[in-house]
Amino acid sequence: MPSIMISGMSCQHCVASVTKALSEIKGVTNVSVDLDKKEATYSESSPVSHELIKEAIAKIGFEVVG
Repeated sequence: MPSIMISGMSCQHCVASVTKALSEIKGVTNVSVDLDKKEATYSESSPVSHELIKEAIAKIGFEVVG
């Protein structure tokens, strides 16, 4: 299960925004966002590029780190 670290999240609204953004990417399923760890995990039903993930997160005002 891939995971990404995300900077800028501070509340449950942020978690919901990240969850929605990742869930809308074709091939991404089972999104789980942990506010305390600043981490999102997800499954892939088909290969998804890391750049596509980063772009989706950046579009909503956050940053993938690491």
